[in-house]
Amino acid sequence: MASSLTRSRALINKLRSNLGSISMLNYPNSSKTLLVSPNFVSHRFESTIAQEQINFTSDDDDKQDLDFPGGKVGITSQMRFISETNGRRVECYRVLGDDGKLLKKPHMQVGEELAVKMYENMVTLQVMDTIFYEAQRQGRISFYLTTIGEEAINIASAAALSADDVIFPQYREPGLLLWRGFTLQDFANQCFGNKADNGKGRQMPIHYGSNKLNYITVSSTVATQLLHAVGAAYSLKMDDKNACTITYFGDGGTSTGDFHAALNFAAVLEAPVIFFCRNNGWAISTPISDQLRGDGVVVRGQAYGIESIRVDGNDALAIYNAVHEARRIAISEKRPILIEALTYRAGHHSTSDDSTKYRPLEEIERWRKTRDPVPRFRKWIDGNGWWSDHRELELRSSVRKQLLQAIQVAENLEKPPVADLFTDVYDVLPPNLQEQERLLRKTIAEHRKDYPTNIPV
Repeated sequence: MASSLTRSRALINKLRSNLGSISMLNYPNSSKTLLVSPNFVSHRFESTIAQEQINFTSDDDDKQDLDFPGGKVGITSQMRFISETNGRRVECYRVLGDDGKLLKKPHMQVGEELAVKMYENMVTLQVMDTIFYEAQRQGRISFYLTTIGEEAINIASAAALSADDVIFPQYREPGLLLWRGFTLQDFANQCFGNKADNGKGRQMPIHYGSNKLNYITVSSTVATQLLHAVGAAYSLKMDDKNACTITYFGDGGTSTGDFHAALNFAAVLEAPVIFFCRNNGWAISTPISDQLRGDGVVVRGQAYGIESIRVDGNDALAIYNAVHEARRIAISEKRPILIEALTYRAGHHSTSDDSTKYRPLEEIERWRKTRDPVPRFRKWIDGNGWWSDHRELELRSSVRKQLLQAIQVAENLEKPPVADLFTDVYDVLPPNLQEQERLLRKTIAEHRKDYPTNIPV
């Protein structure tokens, strides 16, 4: 028995030598905490090829490992289950303190011109939300959804991207369109569904989209955009484009099957896609405590072999740095990145929701007063001498006037013609849709007084 075991060890050692050394997975400390930094230090697999994957070894005296599908695996005679937690939450990357002062010299330098543009867009987004929300409450549009508390996520991530990068949004990212040049009139046209709307009035308000600006049209279905983003990213990789895709989703979206399929798909195919999770504490009325047992979303990246980072979602500089670096890695190394931004949805989920029914009003007010990303960023630009109260007043007044004018124009524009309900899908309209169009026109003709007069028949 002893001689047999000796021969087995000798054989294993010889096989080891022939296969060459395999890279080890080294944890930064004994608690095996993920190392998270603006440089995205990680323990990612060198390749998706099985023979080159991580070599896990045993603590036993009788050390050996065996080659299984997926790579070499250490052998142990001790029965040990992997702990459900490492006992410590993954750290959150931050640059600005709540007082708007730098904690340390940032990874990336943001100059005056960029910083002021970022702040102006954050304020514009804030004012736009206020005006359109009021318009919905007046019955002038049917629906609206705000980004209150998440302005930094919108604008700072947009600033870190290239115009060639393709955006697959959820429904709380209009700031990226704003940054890329979508005008206030464009926003108003979409919300009112008039003939100037890119979607020809066929989408509900806030389902923005722009082919010109590489912003894929919003869909209300949760997390389907993640898979689309991975496929598009793989296409960019195959065409050797200097661009990536980025897709946004909430913490609720991580409970869908599409989230898991997309991460695995992206990791295995090494697609240049950035997964950006807005963990804002609430999936409509479901709190994060009812969504996840583990440490949020960031830890799921490692399980799929994806480099990941957790960021303060109310810190514009931290978001800018993280997305800028994530984009560099995704494009230069052709692989996915997962970002979890911790923030708080300070507004209702939408105009169809009253969040005070399921969370304390004091909680909402506390976040608005102490953790609002807009005044926090302003404190920083104020401290640099780049802003003033006069410019603040002038900006807010100007944006408000522009929006009220845009709404008036959008409201008075004619609606798209009835024919547009049936176009842009088939080259030649099939008989069943031809019949539907005929019946619709007949119904309108017979009951004309029941239909709006500004819809061309």
